[in-house]
Amino acid sequence: MATTPPKPTTVTKESSGSSSIFATLVIPIAFVVALLIYIFVLGDASHYKGGDVEHGDPNDYFGTVHRGGPIVPVLMTFLLCVIIFSIERFVVIGKAAGSGNVDSFIKKVQAYLNSGNIEAASAECDKQKGSVANVIKSGLKKYREMETETNMDVDQKCLAIQKDIEEATSLEMPMLEQNLTIIATLVSIGTLTGLLGTVTGMIRAFAALATSGAPNQAALATGISEALINTALGIFTSTLAVIAYNYFTSKIDTLTYAIDETGFSIVQTYAASHKNKSY
Repeated sequence: MATTPPKPTTVTKESSGSSSIFATLVIPIAFVVALLIYIFVLGDASHYKGGDVEHGDPNDYFGTVHRGGPIVPVLMTFLLCVIIFSIERFVVIGKAAGSGNVDSFIKKVQAYLNSGNIEAASAECDKQKGSVANVIKSGLKKYREMETETNMDVDQKCLAIQKDIEEATSLEMPMLEQNLTIIATLVSIGTLTGLLGTVTGMIRAFAALATSGAPNQAALATGISEALINTALGIFTSTLAVIAYNYFTSKIDTLTYAIDETGFSIVQTYAASHKNKSY
């Protein structure tokens, strides 16, 4: 009677602790940087007429942004986070793809599989490196193990190879998706925070108009334009976050498809080359 398949061989995976620490540090550091820019760069006296930051009118765009109020450094923090996490994900996903073109790598591995040259396919994985190559190499290693396994039938061996590839994929893919949740969250809160800044700014503008006695259309228009700076920053941040999130999820989907396609080829190759053998 055939025994149950042995536990799949897993690939070596780097700890995700460093990525978590990175995410924990980035947000407060980004806030400090944004606050310093808001106070010392945007709030510099040279950006206001007469050098009066408190009561003078802004004489350039930097001064206008500074007049957006305390929500501005928060929005700048979100913008910096989108940029930093996008760069970090770009590097990580680039390494996961390996040193060469993924499509060319998959075609080479499939060609070696079709010719039954498992060693050459494994050597190609060593050249490519990255998460995709790691998963495929794990499947090829299990393929070789099943060559010498005598207590299982062909179907059980194919199942063992498939489970090994799935387990290796489950170890590699979460590493690629780390910090994408932060980018996805910034898509929503960027716009909402911008609208919050706009509403609070308009409240201040109308309150100042109400206490000034006579209507002052110029002051009202200035206050509204300053308040809308928050909306502009929020929309810009959310736009970048949407583009980054969709780009990275598309790249991850491409890598996942490549792994699934090659994993299926490995299992099919083993089944086709051993279907007439009995143990």
